[in-house]
Amino acid sequence: LVSKVMLPNITFLEVTGALGLGTVLLLVYFWRKNRQESQTDSPSEPRTMGARVLIGGGSGFIGSTLRKMLELRGYQVTLISRTPGKDKITWDELKKTGLPECYAVVGMQGANILNIFRRWTEGFKKEVWDSRVETTKTLAKAINESSTPPKVWVSFSGVGYYQPSYVYDYDEDSPGGDFDYISRLATAWEEAAKLPAEKTSTRQVIIRPGVVLGRDGGAIKQMYFSFWFGSGGVIGDGAQFFPWIHVNDLTRLVVHVLENEEVTGVLNGVAPDVVTNWDFTKTFNTTIVRPGFFPLPRAVLNFTLGEDRAKMLTEGQAVVPKRTLESGFNYNFPKLRMALDNIFSYRKGFWSY
Repeated sequence: LVSKVMLPNITFLEVTGALGLGTVLLLVYFWRKNRQESQTDSPSEPRTMGARVLIGGGSGFIGSTLRKMLELRGYQVTLISRTPGKDKITWDELKKTGLPECYAVVGMQGANILNIFRRWTEGFKKEVWDSRVETTKTLAKAINESSTPPKVWVSFSGVGYYQPSYVYDYDEDSPGGDFDYISRLATAWEEAAKLPAEKTSTRQVIIRPGVVLGRDGGAIKQMYFSFWFGSGGVIGDGAQFFPWIHVNDLTRLVVHVLENEEVTGVLNGVAPDVVTNWDFTKTFNTTIVRPGFFPLPRAVLNFTLGEDRAKMLTEGQAVVPKRTLESGFNYNFPKLRMALDNIFSYRKGFWSY
């Protein structure tokens, strides 16, 4: 006996419809992917093709993004590292042999101050301080003593320079810098970067970034699982301001500084969209389509991180990029929802991280 094979009753119209739908979905996927890549392209054509840029802290989340962007634009990138390797020099080599010839130096080095696996001890405070202030002094000394100094010297600081407030808006000319450990660190970091104006032709720029958002590291990677499991609630009352910037815009800002000779002084590395922690939490949860059930009390963070560090999350500043915008810089992601939509454009599942 020959058994009959039962085939599903599928019409030609259903087959062609399924194929058509699959084709449309595939086209939408590639369109979104190309759109995302186009949004993260670097600025206009570089004026210094082949020039060398020396980066301190170039192996971290922000530094890796900057390195990729610079290399795509034709720059040669050399990292300053604790360990030797290809396209690297060590901090010890820098002290012994001086600054290699280069077009620009970018200093963004520093131990992760919000490392939850490190207790907020005097020893860790010193490590955080020295990894920023002392290394920046080393770079500034090498630039000052170089027979062929770079054209541009860009050093990072932070919005922790400004005193937390529920009332005031801070631009680059606002006072700050001497009210707690974080602000004094920012002030010392910026002072360490200064070159004697009468002895140098190197253009100097300080960038004060806010919380840097991106899919491959930083705050998003630390927060994602909490938000996914529904515990991504507001911190404290949520009314504190949350200065932020997309990593693409921050690295594009560095390139903007390198390639525009009129840009000098302090720039706030924040997006123009001023939001609170409550705004950020709501937008984050909406973007990944998850609820946020559990707020995080300030007392828990004070106990876990230590009060000095916890202030970076439980308190905030309304920081505006006045001089950054005046310099002609254009943001790819000026709004928080735009930034989070880009970050989660194809990563909205538990498996994303």
